Parts: sequence; C-alpha cells; structure tokens
Amino acid sequence: MAEADPSPPVAEVPAGPERERVDWLAELRGLTLMLLAVVGFHSLIAKPFYIPSISMMPSLLVGDRLVVSKYPYGWSWVSASFHVFPRETWRLLGRTPERGDIVIVVPPDRDVDYIKRVIGLPGDRIAVVNGQIVLNGKPVPQAVEPPLELAIDPNEPCDQDTFPNLATRLASGKKVCELPILRETLPNGVSYPIIDHLQNQPLDNYDEIRVPEGHVFLMGDNRDHSADSRASAGFEQGLGGPVPLADVGGRAEFITFSLDGSTTFDPRTWIASLRRDRAWTNLRPAQAVRKDRN
Repeated sequence: MAEADPSPPVAEVPAGPERERVDWLAELRGLTLMLLAVVGFHSLIAKPFYIPSISMMPSLLVGDRLVVSKYPYGWSWVSASFHVFPRETWRLLGRTPERGDIVIVVPPDRDVDYIKRVIGLPGDRIAVVNGQIVLNGKPVPQAVEPPLELAIDPNEPCDQDTFPNLATRLASGKKVCELPILRETLPNGVSYPIIDHLQNQPLDNYDEIRVPEGHVFLMGDNRDHSADSRASAGFEQGLGGPVPLADVGGRAEFITFSLDGSTTFDPRTWIASLRRDRAWTNLRPAQAVRKDRN
C-alpha cells in the first residue's frame, strides 16, 4: 500500500492579467485627428484674436481678446490658420461684408492680420475731406459726443507722442486719457464712435476713388493712428487702397476678456489685470438698425 504524501497541497495562484501593449499607431491617429479638428475649427468656423495696436480705439483696446468668425464672407486662402500652399485668390461661397463690419484682413504682401472697419463697398465713390468721409458724394455724419475717460494702464499709457496733452487726473485721483469722441453713422444706420484728435495730418484727406468690384475700403476707428486703406502699403505699412475680398478672413463678433497689461507670473495679478467692463462686449451692436446697403 502506498504511503500518503504528508506535504499540504499547494494552492494554484491565478495568473494576473497580461499587461496590454500600447497601440502607438492608434494613439498617433487620435492625436492627429484632434489636431485636424482644432485647425479645421480655427480655419472654417472661428478663432481667438488678440488686439496688439491702438488703430481701432475706442471700440477695441490693446489687450482685448475676441472671437472672429470665419464663415460670414465665405472662405479663401487667408481663412486657413496655417498656410502650406502658396497664396491664391480663390473664394468659396464668397459674400460681401456689410458697411460697419469689423473684419480681419491679411494684406497680399504680408502674412499678418489687420483688423479694420468696412466703410466702402464695391462700386462706391469714397473720399476723405478734413477727416470726414464723403461716400458717394454725401458726407457721412459725425456728431460730437462727450470725451471718453479711458483709464491709463500699461496697455493704454496715453503717451505724449501719441495723444498729446490728453492725459489728465480726475478729482478722484484716477489717471485717465481724455479722448475726444465723434459718433459716425453710415448710410445703412450702423453707428460707432471714432477718435480724430489731430488736425491737418496726412490721413485726414484722401482724394476720391471708386472702389473696384470685388474690393472693400477699410478704415480704423482711431483715424489718426491707423494704417488702413488710406495709407500706402510701403513706408506707412497701410493697406494701399481698397482691399480684395479674397484678403478678408473673418468678422469680429465679441470680446471674451481684456487685460490691462499688468499681468505677471504672480497669480494675484491675474484677476487684478482684468478689465471687467469689457468682457462679452458685442462688436456688432448696431446690426439691429441696418437698413440697406446703399
């Protein structure tokens, strides 16, 4: 008779789950699709935009962040967020902007975004006489409004060279830039404030021209400090006259937030530097009063 094995039975240890291999090809494909979706959204739908200059004051200030929609005027080469192919003049589902729209434009000789207001449409006769627009033979009305007391900050320093003698201190002790304001109203009823504080400067007069078909005439709201359709494309770094519609890449919609330029790495400055009154400002406030395009 065989003797029983005195050693206790050994329990079987279940095998652990095998470590799954990372499918790097699938991961790369997912990242690529996500990147394409972001680029596609920026190129076809909307993108964020930062205001780096004073040319559209007082409607837009240095430090404003806004949303630009890409689809209102159709799509062209300038719509793309990144450019792989050489510049082209094609347009897809192209439409003409309305007078008073604030648009993004990329000059044909520079790969940089400008932001200006549409003043003249295809076929318009346009001139500037002593700072006043003359559109199709009729002066565009300009009404004097109370000065704008704009807070002086790092993004709007109100320096003497740019705004001579306009920096002042209120009774409260607050330092402001006291900007003279005119309200301009286009023939379609669109109305907006402009700044024109210098007398007899070169951009105050512009001989009459006719805007060619497929072009628009653009101007900045800060009339004395805007390199727009009135300014030459060379030394003045302007747009050099009417702009082809194929160079217009989108329409400004609203401000998301604005910073006064005092932001640092210190988190305590992040909230303090916000211009709280500018968030969600509609950049098409006069659209409800549009009458026609004549």
